[in-house]
Amino acid sequence: MSGPTPSRFELTIGADDAEVRRASEWLERIGAEQGIPREQVTQLHLSLNEALANVIRHGGPSALAQPVGVVLEVHRAREGGKAAVTISDAGIAFDPLSVERRAPPTSLEDASPSGMGLEMIRNCSDSLFYRHEGGRNHLTFGTSWRGT
Repeated sequence: MSGPTPSRFELTIGADDAEVRRASEWLERIGAEQGIPREQVTQLHLSLNEALANVIRHGGPSALAQPVGVVLEVHRAREGGKAAVTISDAGIAFDPLSVERRAPPTSLEDASPSGMGLEMIRNCSDSLFYRHEGGRNHLTFGTSWRGT
């Protein structure tokens, strides 16, 4: 989508539950201020919470000791817009895109909560990118919408 330079908003948090709440409130506030439709803010919010929970639970000591960067970029145009969140952490290198999609369970016995967060992020995102650079993981997830 072409158009003007995106609006960019940055937040630095610690890797703990109270900071996840602060990041959620920040995203909700900026999303409303930028006119991102409610459905797209909800998708970003769900993905943000799950990705940050994964950093805290699985990133290891380096993830907990270093700040976590959160960047929101909003692109607006007459025909709609898109918004993307990038989370940057110093945890163990892990490319979530390398994990194969899970087939839906066919019974309750086959169901496992492990790995469902990644499926939720995939389902809530129109775009999903990962890179490991400078000793940090960078996960970007985004959503788009038609004219507002």
